Amino acid sequence: MSSVIGDVRGYGDKAPGLLDKERIIAGPGFNRWMVPPAALAIHLCIGMAYGFSVFWLPLSRQLQLAGTGAACGKDVGFWAQLFATGCDWQVSTLGWMYTLYFVFLGCAAAIWGGWLERAGPRKAGVVAALCWCGGMLISAIGIKTHQFWMMVLGSGVIGGIGLGLGYISPVSTLIKWFPDRRGMATGMAIMGFGGGAMIGSPLAVDLMKHFATPTTNGVFETFVVMAIVYFVFMLGGAFGYRVPPTGWKPAGWTPPAAQTSDAMITQRHVHVKKVWGIPQFWLVWLALTMNVSAGIGVIGMASPMLQEVFGGSLIGVARKFTELDKTQLAAIATVAGGFAALLSLFNIAGRFFWASMSDKFGRKMTYTIFFVLGGVLYASLPGSAAAGSKLAFVGAVCIILSMYGGGFATVPAYLADLFGTQFVGAIHGRLLTAWSTAGILGPVVVNYMREYQLSMGIPREQVYNQTMYILVGMLVIGLVCNLMIRPVADKWFMTDAELAREKQLAHEKAAAAEAGMAGAGRNQEATPVAKVWFAWLVVGIPLAWGTYRTLLAAAKFFS
Repeated sequence: MSSVIGDVRGYGDKAPGLLDKERIIAGPGFNRWMVPPAALAIHLCIGMAYGFSVFWLPLSRQLQLAGTGAACGKDVGFWAQLFATGCDWQVSTLGWMYTLYFVFLGCAAAIWGGWLERAGPRKAGVVAALCWCGGMLISAIGIKTHQFWMMVLGSGVIGGIGLGLGYISPVSTLIKWFPDRRGMATGMAIMGFGGGAMIGSPLAVDLMKHFATPTTNGVFETFVVMAIVYFVFMLGGAFGYRVPPTGWKPAGWTPPAAQTSDAMITQRHVHVKKVWGIPQFWLVWLALTMNVSAGIGVIGMASPMLQEVFGGSLIGVARKFTELDKTQLAAIATVAGGFAALLSLFNIAGRFFWASMSDKFGRKMTYTIFFVLGGVLYASLPGSAAAGSKLAFVGAVCIILSMYGGGFATVPAYLADLFGTQFVGAIHGRLLTAWSTAGILGPVVVNYMREYQLSMGIPREQVYNQTMYILVGMLVIGLVCNLMIRPVADKWFMTDAELAREKQLAHEKAAAAEAGMAGAGRNQEATPVAKVWFAWLVVGIPLAWGTYRTLLAAAKFFS
C-alpha cells in the first residue's frame, strides 16, 4: 500500500522529506484549530519588526557608554555610517532599518510567493525562521563589532526576507482550512503580527536591563537571546502546519456560490502569473495602499502629534507645548507613551475584529466602512484638537488604528473571494508590494507637511490640520477604487485541466491517494483536545503577558 501511494505522489519508493508538502497533509482526524496557533507562533516572532525602535536609543550611545567613541557628527552621512567604527550611529540612521524591513517584506513576498504555494507552509516557515533569526545573529555580531553594514545585511535584508516569507506562510493554508470563516482565520494570524511588538518590546527592555553593565547596554546579548527564543517558537509553528486534503471542506458546510450565488465569491481559481494584468488586482492594491499610507502616517507621528496638539493640558497645565519646561516635557512624554501603547492594542484588536466582521458584511463592504468611517474620523481630528477634546481626539485615532490593522487582516480573504484559493498566498505576496509603497508614502506626506508648515510659521498645535485633510483625500481615492471592484471575468480563470496540472506541480494529489495514506496509519487518530488546548496556551500565555505589559503602559495615559 505505502509503495503505491509513493508512486502516486511522485516519489517512487522514497518517502517524502520532513519539510515536503506531502508530509504535512492532514488525516481525517486532524483538528483544524491546531493550525491558527502554528501561524501565531511565527507571526508573534516576526511582528517584533514593529518594536525594533526600542534598540535605537541604546545603540546611538553604545561607544559613548563604553568610553571608546563619540556620536557621529551631522556631517557623517548614511553611507559613511555604514562602515564607521569610531562613532555612534545616529537615531535617524538606525530608523532606516524599519523602512528596509517592510521594503524587503513586500519584495520577498512577491518574489517567492509562488514557490511557497508549491513548497508548502512548513518549508517556508523553516526558511523564514532561518532568515529572521539568522539575520538577528548577524546583526548581533554587527553590534558587537560596531559594524552597521552587518545590521543592514542581517536584520534589514536577510531578516526582511524572513519577514516576508513568514508573513505569508500561513495565509493560503488558513483560508483552505476555514473556507467558512476566511476573514476570522487570517485575522487570527495577522493579529499575531500586530502583537509581536507588544511582546517583544517589553521583553527586549527587560533583557537589556538584565545584561547591561556600567560600560555596555546589553543589546548584543539581547539580540542573541531573542534570536534563539524566536527560532524555537518559529520552528514549532512551522512543524505545526498541516494542509487539508484535496477537496476537503468542513462538515455540513456548503460553498457560498451554491447558497447565495454571490458573484463576489468565486469557486474558481486564477493563476498567480496572470494577476499583474487583472484590473481587480490593481484596484485592491490601490485600496490597500491608500488605507495603509494613511494609517502609517498617523502611527509614525501619534506620540508627537498628541504632545504638540494638547501640550500642557495633558498634565493639567495651561501651557502650549513650546512653553513647557524639561520636567513638564518629560511628564507629557510619559502620557504620550501610554497613548502609543493604547494604539497598539486597537491595532491588534482591529485585525481580529474587522476580519471576523468581514465574514458577515463581505470584504467589499468592510473596506467601504474603512474608507467612509475613516474619512469622517480623520476630518474630525482638527476640530477635536481646536476644541481641546482629548477624549474625541484619542477615540478617533484609536478607531482609525483598528481599521489600519483590519485592512491588513481582511485583504487575504478579499483576494480569495476574487481570485480563488489555489494561489491566494502567492497573490497576497504580490499585493504586499502595496505595503512597501505605503511605508514610504505615508510617513513622507506627514513628515514633509509638518516640516513645511512649521517653516511657514504655523503654530505647532495646528501643523497637522492640513495633513489630516490630505489623508482624507487618500481615503477617498481608496473608496473609489474599492467601489470599482467587480467579479473577475471568466477569461482570467484556469480551466479544469490547467487547475489539475497546477495541483500536480504543487504536489496535491487525489483525495483517494490521501485517504490511502491515512488508511496506511498516518494521521488517522483524532487530535486530542488536550493537545489543541496546549497549542493555544503556548501562544496565548506570551500574548496575555504582552497585553498586560501594554495595559500597564496605557494606564499612564489615564493616570
